Amino acid sequence: MRYNRLIRTTCLGAALFTAFAGTTHADSLDLSLSNDSVRGEYSLTDANEELGGGVGYTYHDGSRHLATLDLHAQGRTAIQNIPMTVGLGVRNMYFDDGDRDIDGGATAPGVFARMNIPEVPGLSVSGSLYLSPSILSYGDADGMRHTDATVSYRLIRNSEIFAGYRYVGADLDTRGDDDYRFEEGLIGGMRILF
Repeated sequence: MRYNRLIRTTCLGAALFTAFAGTTHADSLDLSLSNDSVRGEYSLTDANEELGGGVGYTYHDGSRHLATLDLHAQGRTAIQNIPMTVGLGVRNMYFDDGDRDIDGGATAPGVFARMNIPEVPGLSVSGSLYLSPSILSYGDADGMRHTDATVSYRLIRNSEIFAGYRYVGADLDTRGDDDYRFEEGLIGGMRILF
């Protein structure tokens, strides 16, 4: 039953994202790995556009699944002549942990930023932080957190490699668990730009 809900949530997100995709012009596909998980994320985050979004899916050892859907207002800025892209919006998350028989999700307001380093062409640093209070959570979740930080290097015009850290966690209202960690640790991957 929970797995069906995950499939419906992912399909709904993909349908909404496809409808949204016609308004933007740049896409990217991220594939990342950790020791225990694999994640794929399709994003529309062209720095020249005022809106961006994405869909993602993570599989973690132990029958853990996480689906995400993002929508952001974004723009370019600079801090002391360092070019940046900054976005403010929401990440909708739904998780299912078959081993612990729990599932839930949240709508988490948050921010992301990507800073290009002018002294080293192709090098960039990025990070994101999404925090959901209890009121925006459902199922077994009583608040969720999703954060990451990465360093990227553009190998060629349309591809990058990256390494960093990712944490996804929740408070669980049904078991009194204040620190359920869906994922935490070092990640590495590649980004293909279309």
